[in-house]
Formats: sequence, structure tokens, C-alpha cells
Amino acid sequence: PRALLVPVDEPQARPEREQPVAPVLPGRPEPVRPGVRAPGEQQIQGGIPCPWCGTTNRPDRHFCTRCAMRMSESPDGGARAPWWRRLFDRDNREQPWAGERPRLRWQFGRIVKYVVWAAVLGLAVWGVTNIGTGVSAVRDHFANRASIAPDTFKASHSYSHHSPKLAFDKYSNTWWGPGYAESGQGEWIEAHFQQPVNLLDVGITSGESAHADSLSKSARPHRMQALVTTDDGKTHTMDLILDQTSGFQSRAFRYHNVTSVRFTLGTAYGTGPKKQVAIAEIEFFGPSQGGSA
Repeated sequence: PRALLVPVDEPQARPEREQPVAPVLPGRPEPVRPGVRAPGEQQIQGGIPCPWCGTTNRPDRHFCTRCAMRMSESPDGGARAPWWRRLFDRDNREQPWAGERPRLRWQFGRIVKYVVWAAVLGLAVWGVTNIGTGVSAVRDHFANRASIAPDTFKASHSYSHHSPKLAFDKYSNTWWGPGYAESGQGEWIEAHFQQPVNLLDVGITSGESAHADSLSKSARPHRMQALVTTDDGKTHTMDLILDQTSGFQSRAFRYHNVTSVRFTLGTAYGTGPKKQVAIAEIEFFGPSQGGSA
């Protein structure tokens, strides 16, 4: 019977299996940090080196694959562009470093900037288009004045023996009156010029004369409206306000190429049922042919 049995080796101890994972202490494992490539580690055939870190990049890239800096710039910066180019060239402005970018500006501040620029541009355009008017105004301001006499006269109505011609005769003791009591509102006196003239000032002597003792004899104009007609057919309106005094009163009256001036009475000083408005003299002054002061 022993010969019929199959021989079996003696049992041996199993070898210990190697542990695939090393034991770790209890705790939170740290993640694996990505490695940082060194400058020039990745070389590209036909690539363009970055002027900041030297890493080669594809020719179609605008920013470096490693440092993210602009490929068209360099650390030395080159020559500084003029201010008018830097004002509108937004693409070539110096860009901030990553992590140092400024906060977005408030939209209202941008709107205010655009409004200010629009106002400056509007003032510049207005100054260019009105430079001729400004030069003429300065020249008229410093010009010597000379008296200009109208050629013909007329009025809406005149008091007996006090025609409109007496208001332009260079005498302050003769006067024109509308012939109506109180202020004579709406009545007018007009002067015509055969050749267009340039006017700078107008002088009015209120009352029957320039003497103070004649102030109570008649009413004196307070407000008058001047209707100025130029040689191109256009009309201009100006309100004249006179003082309650005797004697000559001058007012600025700057119009060019004038052919006629009509003065319409408004309110008056010292009115009464037996008084009418009296104007002793109306004088026009223009630039002297002798030159400026």
C-alpha cells in the first residue's frame, strides 16, 4: 500500500508578498507640484526667441508660452514714442505685469473724459471758424473814432418845426419830438447811408438840449430799440438803455456794412400828459481813416 501512494513534498512556508504601496503616516498627502521648465528647455525649429526669457516660440505667437510677455517688446523698451502716438495707440502701450494690473475704472470717469475731450474739440473748432471775427473785434476796440453823418432822415411822425433832421445836425440845442404826449412808445426815427458804413459807437443826447436846466421841459428816452439793416438785406436788433441824465451818452454799436438804423421809442423818463419825448442829437461813430490808437 505504501507504494501506491503519490509522493508529496514537505510543506514550506509562503514567502511574504512585497507591499506595492509604502505605508504613510496618517495625514493629508501633498499634491504633486508641476515642474517648471527652464529657459530654453523646449526648442522649436524655426521659432522666434522671446526677448524676455529666451524661450523659442512659434512665429505666429504674439505672447511667450513661458513668461506670457509680448513678443514685439523688449526689456530695454526702446525709444519712447511721441505723445500724440501714445495718446491714440492703445495696442503699444506699456502693459502691467501679471498680478499688478490696475482695477477697472469707473464708467462715469470715462464718460467725463470723453465729454471734456468733446468740449475741447468744440472750442478748437469754434476758435478756428471765428478767428476772423475775433481779429476784427480787437481791431475795432483799439481803433480811433470818427463821426459819420447819415445822408437822409425820416420819422414815423414829428412835432411841428422839430423834424428828424434836427436830431442829426450836430447842434445840441435843437431836437426831434414825435408830437405825442407821454413816452411816444412805438414812434421811430431813422437814418440812412448811401454807402455802407462800419459803425463802432452811437451817442445820444436826451432832452431838448444838453443843459441840465432843460431836463424838466420834456420827457427823455429810457429804452429804445435799434433796428440795423446791412447791405446784404439782413436786420439786427439791439436794445439801448439810457441814463436819466443830461448831456451826451455813448453806447457800443458795432455793426459792419450798415445802410440804415431805425430807433424805436419804448419807455421814457419824466413823462406827462403835456410832455413829449425829445432827442437833441443822435451821432454815429466809425473807425477813423487815420489808423488805430
